[in-house]
Amino acid sequence: MFHFLSDQGGIFNLFSYLTFRTGGAVLTAMLICFLTGPSIINWLKKKQKKGQPIREDGPQSHIIAKAGTPTMGGFMILLGLFVATLLWADLTNPFVWVVLFVTLSFGAIGFVDDYLKVTKSSSAGVPGRLKFIIELLIGLSVAWWLAALVEPTLALPFFKTLLLNLGLFYLPFACLVIVWAGNAVNLTDGLDGLAIVPVMIAAAAFGLIAYLVGNTVYTGYLGIAYVPGAGELAVLCGAIIGAGLGFLWFNAPPAMVFMGDTGSLALGGALGTVAVITKHEIVLGIIGGLFWLETISVIVQVISFKLTGKRVFRMAPLHHHYEQKGWAEPTIVIRFWIIAVILALVGLATLKLR
Repeated sequence: MFHFLSDQGGIFNLFSYLTFRTGGAVLTAMLICFLTGPSIINWLKKKQKKGQPIREDGPQSHIIAKAGTPTMGGFMILLGLFVATLLWADLTNPFVWVVLFVTLSFGAIGFVDDYLKVTKSSSAGVPGRLKFIIELLIGLSVAWWLAALVEPTLALPFFKTLLLNLGLFYLPFACLVIVWAGNAVNLTDGLDGLAIVPVMIAAAAFGLIAYLVGNTVYTGYLGIAYVPGAGELAVLCGAIIGAGLGFLWFNAPPAMVFMGDTGSLALGGALGTVAVITKHEIVLGIIGGLFWLETISVIVQVISFKLTGKRVFRMAPLHHHYEQKGWAEPTIVIRFWIIAVILALVGLATLKLR
């Protein structure tokens, strides 16, 4: 509404700047989480009674210290993210709606999964195969949607304006990037604050990438693919950062609430979709390298156990392996945050090293 008054000059002119609206989204999402967080947590506690079921094969410290902590805190994140995006983003931009659709869809899958876990008092929610099939269907529909909005190409880091035309392979490729990102963040979410900070770091990096990719001046200077309208996703990435900060206030050790699949699947799917739109899917693999490590540790563990009957790690995902080795939870979390920062810097360096 204020953007329409920007031609009048004065303070309203600020609303025409993408950077100002991104900052507004950060603050709005954060304040919404701060204000609604206590009420949401109290409501979840009343409804869930025993809280999130803890894996019996996991570290005993979890069973003792985390018992009774409610899950589905991702609802708080999604509330802040959606309200802030709808208030500050240009809603005529189709990319905004694509990312919001994936976020809502994956969040709904996670919500059902969390709901089944809580109501059945079991760590088993929606069957993995069924959940994966639904995610693939959503991913394919979104890939088809994006194929009508962007060129079906893949940009390679370190090469100026080199784009590979994927043709029909664009649909499965884009789908797998989105689905992988959602599940990778989901696997990383296992300790207080472990997943949300790397998500915010990745969102900050991709907010910058989206801003650059949507501006012809910067794309020409850096030699990266120009995607008209992609810059608006910086506002959505800002909303992710703000909602993440607000959630972290309540998720800091000892956590008052867990994100649950409601938040982790949604946030991962959002990051994957932004990466596809900005044509930085490979860079997501670098910036989100921590999520890769967690995912690979699970894959390696499963394959090794099925083929040899032996486990490579004491427990998967990787963060539980270090718990079993005796590392304190805050030590693991903070060191993983450091790794996430380093990988984000390496990923952003690819923008210039061409």
